[in-house]
Amino acid sequence: MHNCLLFGLALVLVFLPNCCFAENPDDSLLIYAVNVHQTPMQGWGPGYGIYLGKGLFITAAHVAGRTWLTRPKVAILGQEYPTRVVKEGSLEGTDLTILSVEEGLLPLRLRLRRSPLCDDFPWPGEEVITVVPKGTARSRVIAPERIPLSVRKFSTAIVDVAKTGNSGSGVFDAHRRCLLGIMSRKISQTRTQNGSGKTETRDIAKYFVPASAIREFIPAGTTF
Repeated sequence: MHNCLLFGLALVLVFLPNCCFAENPDDSLLIYAVNVHQTPMQGWGPGYGIYLGKGLFITAAHVAGRTWLTRPKVAILGQEYPTRVVKEGSLEGTDLTILSVEEGLLPLRLRLRRSPLCDDFPWPGEEVITVVPKGTARSRVIAPERIPLSVRKFSTAIVDVAKTGNSGSGVFDAHRRCLLGIMSRKISQTRTQNGSGKTETRDIAKYFVPASAIREFIPAGTTF
């Protein structure tokens, strides 16, 4: 009997790491990520959004589009939910739109969640996690001086353009797990080669609308 107990304990110790520690801790943020569908579905594929709490979702304005025309829906695990537009921005202005879904319709696991906004402004080198429904990716905030002067107004940006989430995805502080911003657009740079005169355009960063702008955008009296 004693030997059997020892053998059973050994099995637990051997198999525990595989069953309990293999999951990426960053994946705990996946619950906040949703898809945003226009009506009819946009040709470039589903957009992204983040759940704030109390039935409120935030996305990039150009993902939702002109909402009177696109009638955006929030999609969670393939299930679409009709929305009410709380506030609509624009790509040229503040690239944010806030949508509301009747809270009672949402999965219980989501209704219990809240995404707090970060209080501090993003700083160069800050480690972040970008989040979309199908996965997460780590990156860092880029120093503003590395962004071309012509577009330096988009100063809150991250590196790792290819592997991180696209428009509407969430940018979370990697340590505090607060919402640092919403992804808006790529920042590209065009260079002309000496001698050949050929031009080359490459993506160097991704701009996200920071939490401070989100806080200003949210209508007065709105809580989540």
